[in-house]
Amino acid sequence: MSENKLDPSLLKDLVKMKMPFGKYKGQIICELPVSYLEWFDTKGFPSGKLGMLMQTMLVIKQNGLESLLKPLKQNLRPH
Repeated sequence: MSENKLDPSLLKDLVKMKMPFGKYKGQIICELPVSYLEWFDTKGFPSGKLGMLMQTMLVIKQNGLESLLKPLKQNLRPH
């Protein structure tokens, strides 16, 4: 039986990677509105890493877990 493990670097990507196209081009993935992520959920997420990050962010937002990303966001700011 295989175990599903979350790669911690994926969470870092959520607070660093920017949306490469569309209405929210240039916006960091973790700041995308849940309505936009839900739209992709019905229409289909992009393939590859971007789609996986967007799906992960949707789950985080739907479950009220955005506070998990706060420490990562703070680490990106210059001290």
